[in-house]
Amino acid sequence: MATLPQPLVSTHPRTALPALIASVAIVAAAFLPFAIGSDYLFSAILVPVLILSLAGLGLNILTGYAGQLSLGSAAFMAIGAFATYNINLRLPGFSLLLSIIAGGVIAAAFGVLFGLPSLRVKGFYLIASTLAAQFFVPWALSQYGWFTNGDASGVISAPPLTLAGYSLDSPAGRYAYTLAIVAVLTLLARNLIHSPTGRAWMAVRDMDLAAAAIGISPGRTKLLAFAVSSFLLGVAGALWAFTYLGTVEPAGFDLDRSFQVLFVIIIGGLGSIRGNFLGAAFITLLPIALSLAGAAIVGPVLDPALLENAQKVIFGALIIFFLVAEPDGLTRLLDRALRTRSSWIGRSKSRQ
Repeated sequence: MATLPQPLVSTHPRTALPALIASVAIVAAAFLPFAIGSDYLFSAILVPVLILSLAGLGLNILTGYAGQLSLGSAAFMAIGAFATYNINLRLPGFSLLLSIIAGGVIAAAFGVLFGLPSLRVKGFYLIASTLAAQFFVPWALSQYGWFTNGDASGVISAPPLTLAGYSLDSPAGRYAYTLAIVAVLTLLARNLIHSPTGRAWMAVRDMDLAAAAIGISPGRTKLLAFAVSSFLLGVAGALWAFTYLGTVEPAGFDLDRSFQVLFVIIIGGLGSIRGNFLGAAFITLLPIALSLAGAAIVGPVLDPALLENAQKVIFGALIIFFLVAEPDGLTRLLDRALRTRSSWIGRSKSRQ
């Protein structure tokens, strides 16, 4: 009797080291930043890394696990952000947290709508369908003033960030708020991926005809992947607007943002939860590293246009490298480094 594909989890003793590293990283994310106490660390690095990780997780569920291609990630982020804003604005007494969840649900509904073509098409044609969402959603949000409460500039601003009556409008508070939401949703997504639903996604990804032969509905499975993916992207969009930027306009969720999320999962690794965090950290820290390196080599005055072009060249080269040489991204490179280190330690002990 045919069985569903299982998640790629090894029982080899060497997996204890990555698990230990993951545990240390979780503890460090929860406590170490507060010990350092740098507003720049919270606002410019940690918060965007967490939000991009959540957005990458959303796209990774759709592409890495379910095998459905999409270039409309930023559109669903925009739906989540503007839906959250309007729910919080027009429903007095509705908490921001519930507004964010409701915004994610609305983004999930639109994800199912724009995912309907996946029932008939795949590959390039599906990309074209999601690309239509990427152009339509920002246009609609900027065209109709109701979405921005009649603001002529089309900009929406974050409401006061509170939880149970406590203000979280400080950089540390926004980081804690974002970390809690991202951690809970990542845990739920991980459990979903390791459930029969996740195995159904992988079965459809590997061969939808074979999946149908063992009783899986490819259409329903694909639409569920679009819904979960868009929900996570919608929540990420709301966090991007309200805990990171503070204000945002529809143009802030353009095609470049969709490519940024795509780069997160390509560089971090398709089909990997850990890869979303690695890719987001890389995407966020690379411009800072290039700026510091440029200042050290060229001098304190560095042409911003030159820096931006250098980033694009490096990103392009990295995308080509990972697609050709290491499709599994930084996750595989890290695992390989850990295995090499374990082997080296084992050989050193055997010689003693």
